[in-house]
Amino acid sequence: MAGELIDLLGPHPIALAIAVPVDLAIGDPVYRWHPVRLIGHGLRSIERLLRSMGADGYGGGIALFALLTLVALGVITSAMLLSLALSVWVAWVLHVFLLYSLLALGDLVHHVWRVERALTAGDLSAARSAVAQLVVRDTDRMDAAACRRTAIESLSENLTDGFVSALFWYALLGIPGLVLFKVVSTMDSMVGFKTPKYLRFGWCGARLDDVMNYLPARLTWLLIVFVAAVLPTCSARKAFAVGLGQNTLFPSPNSGWSEAATAGAIQRRLVGPVWRDGQPVTDLWIGDSRDPEAATHDDVRRAIVLTITAGLLAAVLAGSALLLVW
Repeated sequence: MAGELIDLLGPHPIALAIAVPVDLAIGDPVYRWHPVRLIGHGLRSIERLLRSMGADGYGGGIALFALLTLVALGVITSAMLLSLALSVWVAWVLHVFLLYSLLALGDLVHHVWRVERALTAGDLSAARSAVAQLVVRDTDRMDAAACRRTAIESLSENLTDGFVSALFWYALLGIPGLVLFKVVSTMDSMVGFKTPKYLRFGWCGARLDDVMNYLPARLTWLLIVFVAAVLPTCSARKAFAVGLGQNTLFPSPNSGWSEAATAGAIQRRLVGPVWRDGQPVTDLWIGDSRDPEAATHDDVRRAIVLTITAGLLAAVLAGSALLLVW
């Protein structure tokens, strides 16, 4: 039983070959027991417990990571054991379903299309509402061009932490590695803020997120460069140069690689004026200064094609590596 469990928790090329197309076709499944939702609920419960004990500093953040990881891996392992007791095929289906549930590229692409459909229909209000689900910005100031730029930025940034990083840790450590990455990613999104409440408590999650995305972010940059070389109207040269030269303009050590590379690849400038809580945050433009601002339907379409192709290439590379090992 122990050997079978280890095999079922480990990475598998066939599981990857099933989960990735399903994710792209359907998007993230919505159900009550979604692993990320459960991790989020568990985080809030453990946070309340730790704060009630006065552990609200660096030590509390480290304890949050340790406890949340133990609970998440314990639940996943128990579920796999129960399914294995029923049948190895039931456990196999659970493995594929967990992998599919923890990949997030398809859902993001669908959401970006939702923004674009609203803009194509002339419904700026609906587009702003859809964009507000992607970023924390003042969307009431956005025109159609700003909505499109923001959607492209979110798409390119999340290519790394929503898909390539997930593939990386799955290929390396299987379902446990993927769950560990999602624990860290959830911590970063829920407590990794530089506010008085979370500056110390959220430090552990934020720094671990930087570490776990470090290699995947740079691999994503190279994937975008390679894909841009074969896609029409894209520029591999600009993807390489802008990604390398402008990634440091972003506050995160990782998010700028894919976002800057995308700006170069589609030959459009991104970001521009950003407002939050009524205050200007930045008016920085990313991309080749000679390129126009991203503003059209075709810009969004090109960014989606670039992102999906880069994601599929990442999946093929991960699957090929697993086949070689397997």
